[in-house]
Amino acid sequence: MRAASGLFALVLKSGGPGLLVLGILDSSYLFAPWGNDLLLVALTARHPDLPHMFYYAAMSTAGSVLGCLLIDVTLRPLGAKGLERHLSRRRLQQVRAKVGRNAGRALAVASLAPPPFPFTPFVMAAAALQYSRRRLLTVVGAARLLRFTLLGLLACRFGESILKWAHLPIVQDFLVGLILLCIVGSAVSVYGWIGRSRSARA
Repeated sequence: MRAASGLFALVLKSGGPGLLVLGILDSSYLFAPWGNDLLLVALTARHPDLPHMFYYAAMSTAGSVLGCLLIDVTLRPLGAKGLERHLSRRRLQQVRAKVGRNAGRALAVASLAPPPFPFTPFVMAAAALQYSRRRLLTVVGAARLLRFTLLGLLACRFGESILKWAHLPIVQDFLVGLILLCIVGSAVSVYGWIGRSRSARA
């Protein structure tokens, strides 16, 4: 239990830079479900004022945009053929249909929706289908900033209650388990991406 509490406290101490890193993980080819959202809420609950809230929302947004840039740089040169290596046929058809009709709207909805809505496949499809990089990053940045700002405002409003929940041992154990899941999932995801990217280039 002490180990769980210590790891939880360490994550909270990461502050804005931690949100930046988690934003990159959450929006790129790594694996961090709910991580960015939960850390933003926890940090804002500890400092429930507008300057801190906007800072945390901005850092989360910046990380998300950088994560999307990583995907864009990786997939744009490979084109549609490269996309086929990374998505199942069913997912590929669904995403391509939505992005093909209106890429900006599809990206905005995916950026605003919370997990487990599939965000990354929409970024992958937009990049592989040569949607403007500037527009891609602008849409994602604006939508994510709105989403994180709303989360931050809720955390400011209910900060005291959130902190009480955060100190419960079962909640801390859950968060530690989520962190470990993110580490293992990211390792598997990166390994798969490297293999599929090499195959696509070949």
